[in-house]
Amino acid sequence: MNLSITGKQLELTNPIKEYIEEAAESLSKYNLDIISVKVIVAADEKNAKRGFNVDFIINLAKKETIVIKQKDKDLYAAVDLAVERAKKVLRRTHDKITTGKKSIDENEKAENIVLDADEIVPMELELYKPLEIEEALQKLKDSGMQFYVFNDLDAKMRVIYKRSDNKFGLY
Repeated sequence: MNLSITGKQLELTNPIKEYIEEAAESLSKYNLDIISVKVIVAADEKNAKRGFNVDFIINLAKKETIVIKQKDKDLYAAVDLAVERAKKVLRRTHDKITTGKKSIDENEKAENIVLDADEIVPMELELYKPLEIEEALQKLKDSGMQFYVFNDLDAKMRVIYKRSDNKFGLY
């Protein structure tokens, strides 16, 4: 990980640089491929108030750049707050990567759990040719199912179903 620390309108002393270096090193614990971290520390003297702006620019491999901007009256507090925010973003990124990529076996196990718990059986729909409504009604009566999905002659997907009063409905 490359680290660069820049001071704007501020002279960076060795204790400040060491503090920022330690803070930036703590970001490597998330096992993300961090290419570089650029820290920009600027003194802010607007409205006669002295404060500090700290920007962390984190470049990750194969990901977008993460930019954290923090402002505080105390330089060390601004660095701490920026690092905590960066850790939160990196933790979320790490969690997305680790939970998003499952192996094929894990996907099959998860799929089997869902199928066993909910008893969902995938079926292939027979939508080969458009049917007249009377044909679909006859297929529904012959099959003993509760509903039948089909495409009508106008290429609209339709559903014909049995109602509780033994009549038929059509969507």
